[in-house]
Amino acid sequence: MLLYERVAAALRTQIARGTLRAGERLPSIRHLAQGHGVGVATAVQAYLQLEREGVVVARPRSGYFVRASTTPLPAARPARNRAPGEIKNPALLDATEVGAHGALLPLHSATPAFELLPQGALIASVSRCLRRAPAAAFDYAPAQGHLALRRLIAQRYAQVGAPVSPEEIVITAGAMEAINLALRVTTSPGDVVLVETPTYHGILQTVAALHLKVLEIPNLPGRGIDVARLNPLLQQNKVRAAVLVPNFNNPLGSLTSDADKQALVRSCARHGVILIEDDIYGELAWSGQRPSLLRRWDTQGIVISCGSFSKMLAPGLRVGWLAGNPWTDALVRAKFFSTMGGTSLTQLAMADYLQRHDLERHLRRLRRTLADNGQRLLEAIARYWPADTRVCEPQGGMSLWVQLPERSDSRALFEAALSKGIRISPGVLFSSRGDYVDYVRLSCGLLWDQRLDRAMKELGTLVARLGGSKVKAP
Repeated sequence: MLLYERVAAALRTQIARGTLRAGERLPSIRHLAQGHGVGVATAVQAYLQLEREGVVVARPRSGYFVRASTTPLPAARPARNRAPGEIKNPALLDATEVGAHGALLPLHSATPAFELLPQGALIASVSRCLRRAPAAAFDYAPAQGHLALRRLIAQRYAQVGAPVSPEEIVITAGAMEAINLALRVTTSPGDVVLVETPTYHGILQTVAALHLKVLEIPNLPGRGIDVARLNPLLQQNKVRAAVLVPNFNNPLGSLTSDADKQALVRSCARHGVILIEDDIYGELAWSGQRPSLLRRWDTQGIVISCGSFSKMLAPGLRVGWLAGNPWTDALVRAKFFSTMGGTSLTQLAMADYLQRHDLERHLRRLRRTLADNGQRLLEAIARYWPADTRVCEPQGGMSLWVQLPERSDSRALFEAALSKGIRISPGVLFSSRGDYVDYVRLSCGLLWDQRLDRAMKELGTLVARLGGSKVKAP
């Protein structure tokens, strides 16, 4: 056994025995080297080995910490065959945002905290547009959106191997308007739309508002869309369109593999299904490696790709888009008949920001912070919540999907947490029939601090009290 392997084995034993607990900071590299009588390079190798194994996690400028040990979720339970039907989940009708209430800790909101955004640069871009071209900033935007911004978005697509022409991009008020427009143009009331389960409640609300029927396909923790079930579903049901989130599904944070993405596109093309790809979290891979889009494997023009800057730059600016060839003309008309056009100021400011700043540099910082926040949440659950809590470890995005102990009701937890000034998302919001009553979604987008640590401890106490479990010792 090599020297660094012996050091790693010693630390692994301490962690297994509970001497070093989940979330605890490990000795610095210098102290580890001194304690084991080895060189600094050997200590570094030991930590790198444990990091590769998933035993420890590195935090920038903070050192190494014991990784939270959590039990993986079981396979998605609503895998039973259900006929397409209308959305019958009363909770979706009441799912409105509380808003920016200072007394509430927004653990429900899958958006980045204000502190994580490039505030100064964005403010400067807005100011520049107002100062240099006030007439353009206050005028109507073209229905398709400003060309300068569309070109910059097309360049981004080219960088990830999914070439898109600026002429097929339509600027929207966020990704949800993009999905709404895509469904309005490609479907008629009564058509069947394939969605994942669980999936973002905004998608379900849009499907319901357009009087469409829904058919659900499981999204599996750690694996993504259950492509093995796709062909049987499409053979048994006439599906017009599919709204899917293959990159870091909200709420699971799971990633569908490239092989499954290719199979998915082939199956939908074979059955004449239009694929509406929601890629709003695609830039937020915690590993730093941007995953592929479905559009990369689209050879028959069946994929409409939707995206947004809301999760990576500025939620309130409401700048999203869709790449809709061959439906571009119809989408532009639908956009014009709906709102005439978008907001010029936000589009021009976003184009100014992208031209002047390195977006990838900002994204690297944001991804690291989200990954760190997710790990801290996992550690807090391991430390404060009942032992039979199960967590899906996400690979990207901003969500943490948590299964509560048996006999727990996330709706009761939601009400109890609200009374403590904490907002969470109950699991019933993420399915068409009100499944996942024993799940909650938490946000990884908040900066970690003592207030958030106290909130997680408070939630753990509430989970134990409502479910009859014992509270873990601090």
